[in-house]
Amino acid sequence: MTDRSWLKGGETLEEAVQAALAGGVTILQLREKHASHGELVAAARRLKPVCEAYGVPLIIDDNVEAVLESGADGVHVGQEDMAVAEARRILGPDKIIGASAHSEAEAREAVRQGADYLGCGAVFATATKNDTTPLSREELRRICRCVEVPAVAIGGITEANCMELAASGIAGIAVVSAIFAAEDKRAAARRLRLLAERIAGKRRAVLTIAGSDCSGGAGIQADLKTMLANGVYGMSAITALTAQNTTGVYGILESTPEFLASQLDCIFGDIRPDAVKTGMVSSAGLIRVIGEKLKEYGAEHIVVDPVMVSTSGSKLLQEEAMEALTSVLLPVAEVITPNIPEAEVLSGMEIASAADMETAAEKIFRAYGCAVLCKGGHSLNDANDLLCDGEGCTWFAGRKIDNPNTHGTGCTLSSAIAANLAKGMELREAVAVAKEYISGALAAGLDLGKGSGPLDHGFAVDFSGKTE
Repeated sequence: MTDRSWLKGGETLEEAVQAALAGGVTILQLREKHASHGELVAAARRLKPVCEAYGVPLIIDDNVEAVLESGADGVHVGQEDMAVAEARRILGPDKIIGASAHSEAEAREAVRQGADYLGCGAVFATATKNDTTPLSREELRRICRCVEVPAVAIGGITEANCMELAASGIAGIAVVSAIFAAEDKRAAARRLRLLAERIAGKRRAVLTIAGSDCSGGAGIQADLKTMLANGVYGMSAITALTAQNTTGVYGILESTPEFLASQLDCIFGDIRPDAVKTGMVSSAGLIRVIGEKLKEYGAEHIVVDPVMVSTSGSKLLQEEAMEALTSVLLPVAEVITPNIPEAEVLSGMEIASAADMETAAEKIFRAYGCAVLCKGGHSLNDANDLLCDGEGCTWFAGRKIDNPNTHGTGCTLSSAIAANLAKGMELREAVAVAKEYISGALAAGLDLGKGSGPLDHGFAVDFSGKTE
């Protein structure tokens, strides 16, 4: 809900709304209490194309005439405003009508008159309406149970308190200052969107298509641990079973293309992933199946870790699979994450310096049309990574952590990036946050196995199972 009184530094209403929509706001209510009718209509006309660009409905607070004049998508009426039935009569059957409800009786009556959704509150004390008695949790649950339309909680909601509304039955949350007073409105909206989804029993999902590591440090096991630690629901389609541990890979048993295709059909047909990460795929047949299925289902945010060599030095990609990787999988990726040896193969050049990394990354970008994160952790520099994404090259500084246990670092980084993309981050932010995570997992100093041991993917979780 808008309130331009929170805007600072010359920021316009349109700029604030643009940022909020980019962060994941799903419905916008124009609520400018001190604007004249003409100002409200003019603002709605300016915001309508912005909302349309994001596929988000524009609702005007308590002014059906402004809805008609501006072409907005609907109106929200309070208990002391126009009756829902009258708003429906004026606006017709195709406009959205929301109504405020503070009790089960008010909710039932609003729906009977034709309300499409309910705004319920205030659920917390709020400075916006300081004369309102907070709605009890039990009454909120009764409202949600008694109607079939979505009920949205409103009033005093912040990032700090919104999880108190879990298990109430609400479909979403409505906020004003939690976004409009934030310095970074896009980031605030994204965080609130994820919290609202959790309250409503939803969570972003990420699919890993990779091999299994029976020792748990790499492959799908590392991917799923990383996804859980980064707040998304992880799913896996297994390309191969491996017999491996911290000392090396001792055997590989591939899935058949038919069975991999069946796994992918099951996943996309039920819980559609918000991002996809691919790891070890050692044959051309499997790579082609992955490419076909990702295109068939219109998969988004594809992160390809072009696994060619394991951390211990074992070769994991068959020669005949290289052509399929470069012609089928890389062109559909949003970003690929080669290490130095892999970047040398993909670019066809030796990499011996930071300048070489930039040249190689740009060559790979031009060849395959996807962003390239060239990882610098192979003794070339202090773990500085380079992203080439079509807008130039961006270095992400890292510190060399004195820990010989690096088994699964590539899997972990690519999975963390996919998780962050699924949560709505732009690519550069997704990479930066993923690097922070992997640095923490390395710095935790887990020491398991006789060779290059695994990272501590759950370093931020204490032994009681609570996150810090």
